[in-house]
This record gives sequence, structure tokens and C-alpha cells, in this order.
Amino acid sequence: MEFVYPKANLIAGVDEVGRGPLVGAVVTAAVILDPANPIQGLMDSKKLTEKKRNALYDEIKEKALCWAIGRAEPEEIDKLNILWATMKAMERAVAGLSITPDMVLVDGNRCPNLPMASQAVIKGDSLVQEISAASILAKVTRDREMEQLDKLYPDYGFAKHKGYPTAFHMEKLASLGATPYHRKSFAPVKRALNLV
Repeated sequence: MEFVYPKANLIAGVDEVGRGPLVGAVVTAAVILDPANPIQGLMDSKKLTEKKRNALYDEIKEKALCWAIGRAEPEEIDKLNILWATMKAMERAVAGLSITPDMVLVDGNRCPNLPMASQAVIKGDSLVQEISAASILAKVTRDREMEQLDKLYPDYGFAKHKGYPTAFHMEKLASLGATPYHRKSFAPVKRALNLV
């Protein structure tokens, strides 16, 4: 399936990483690629090896016309809920771009509230280069944050599971309790904190 790009001069792609984990921020990225400086191998970040993702991460940052990261921390996720916190994080990523796009393509089925035209693209991270680039920036950024968190809390295995609710993570949550970085509104964390 090929995506038909809307008519626009400057298109930004936006994607998020980290809606499902029990810990850490939801991280979003917005990217405007430079048509004169193409990047080979862009695809959904989840389909790339870590090595390839890291190489593309550096290349995107170097070659894109501009890029920005947006985020929502666990406190905001707990306050708003994960969907609205993700939308806020996407708005922040777009607002952080040094060049204003005239069209924003967003991975998924919903667009955040933006001051310019936007379009949701289901499976956009596989169909739209700008969204693929955003997915790579967001994923590498968040994965690196989880590796840092792993150094603070080595018993939880964050570097391995990136905060997702794996059996190992659930076991550690039950035996060790939640860290300050866990999302208290998520059911497994609530249970660990005896909030349910």
C-alpha cells in the first residue's frame, strides 16, 4: 500500500513511543525531512535492529530540516490519561520545530490539536517517511531514557523491557513496589501500590 501525500510544501511527521509501558514518559517526535538530503532505510522503528535504529537516529538528526522531541511525564499521564498526555506530547513536539510545517502527518487514527493542517495516517510509521523518522527519534530517545533508569533501579530490568508490562517487570513490581517513575494510574502499578 502506498501513501498519497497531501499537497503541502513542508510536511512534518509525528509519532509516539511509550503509551503501553508502566513506567517513564511517553515520548513523541516531529520531523521535517529535507528532500535534497534523503535518508535511506527509513521504516517503522519497531522493525529495525537497535544498531540500525541508532545509526538512523544520528542520520535523521543530522540531515532533517528540523526535528523536535515532545514528552509527557508520568505525573501528567496520571492526571490526563495516556491518550491526552500523548496528544499533549505531540503538540509539544510540533511546537518545538524550528520551522513551522504547513501539514502534519500523525501516526495512528487521531490528531492532536495543532495550529496547522494535520492528517492521521494509520500505519503511518510504515507508510510515511517523515513518520518513520519521527518513530525512530522517539524510540531511541525513550529507550536511552529507560537504560538510564535501569542504572538507578537495576533490579527492575528497565533496559531490557523498556517499562512494558512483561512477566519479569510485573514480578518485580509486585515484590519491590513501584518506583517514583511508575505511572500510578495504570492498573498493575495501582495494584502494587494497593490503590485498588
